[in-house]
Amino acid sequence: MDRTARTAVALLSLGKPPPEHEHRVHATLAEKIATLLGVPVHLGATPPTPCYWIPDDTVIGPEQLQAFGITSAADFFGGAVDFPFMATKAISHPLFDPCSVSPPGWNTGFHQQAAAAVLRGYTVFDPGDAERAGRAMLAQGPVRIKAVRGKAGRGQELVEDSQQLADSLQQLDAQELATWGLVLEEHLKEVVTFSVGQVAVANLVASYYGTQRLTHDDGGIEVYGGSDLVIVRGGYDALDALPLSPEARLAINQAVLYEQAAFDCLGLVASRRNYDVAQGIDALGKKRSGVLEQSWRIGGASAAEIFALEAFHLDPALKQLHASTYETYGKDRPPGAQQLYHGAVPPHGTLSKFVKVETYASS
Repeated sequence: MDRTARTAVALLSLGKPPPEHEHRVHATLAEKIATLLGVPVHLGATPPTPCYWIPDDTVIGPEQLQAFGITSAADFFGGAVDFPFMATKAISHPLFDPCSVSPPGWNTGFHQQAAAAVLRGYTVFDPGDAERAGRAMLAQGPVRIKAVRGKAGRGQELVEDSQQLADSLQQLDAQELATWGLVLEEHLKEVVTFSVGQVAVANLVASYYGTQRLTHDDGGIEVYGGSDLVIVRGGYDALDALPLSPEARLAINQAVLYEQAAFDCLGLVASRRNYDVAQGIDALGKKRSGVLEQSWRIGGASAAEIFALEAFHLDPALKQLHASTYETYGKDRPPGAQQLYHGAVPPHGTLSKFVKVETYASS
């Protein structure tokens, strides 16, 4: 996008307003993006047009694209798909069998193309299909049941027998299931979760890989605690040129395969793409690796992404850096990190969010 093509940067809420902790971080990142584009941030009710948007969720359907004047990935920070389920982890697995209920827009070609990039599992849109898929999977080990709109590690349940499966499925909301779907996925032990992604703003492109950290909220529940990322100027080929561990290279290759399937089969339009890739041990003791889900919207790693783009903008010779995000409960403050938010997040406790960028010498 021509830096002068947009008159302002504005936050866009596509549903109910985001929580305060998300809104505060989004507002900070909007200021950074506006500087990159050379335009002001508009915080009023009626932004000028044409506007560069920062939606708080994935844009769904051509009607929303048209309503906001989005014609390409250069017009917004995030992603757009045609149907609701495409914006979630529901796309990561096939239906249980050809007789399974499927929503409008379901594309069997996506999983055929991305099969080598995901774990064993199924996506279901019907209670009966959920029970059949769950029973079949339990024969091979524990099953993780995932609400596809769960964030930060929430909305998941581990079931190990048919009674636990039945109890879990009884809690399903039929309308939620029919519209968004439910994921049943093999459970892994000793899990390491990689983050792989790419962002593009104002003719700057950055790609990255790294790992996620877990933390505990004030109630003792294990949740997302941030990401540590190696970020390079350029596309995935610039990542591939780095000296990588076999595990990191596999995670990157799987994310790229998954992403290409989305472009080819789902009509994805996106300037921000992020993938969680889990590696661990399955019930048979074998090493497994696969993309858990995608994020085509501003997300937990976006502070690292945007602060990295700012660093690349300020230093054209800079090729690589390290960026981290932190989400902590309690009084922990990472050394050298910039605080983006601190406040109460009921019922989870007092949350602090930080970002930290460290540059390498150019070579």
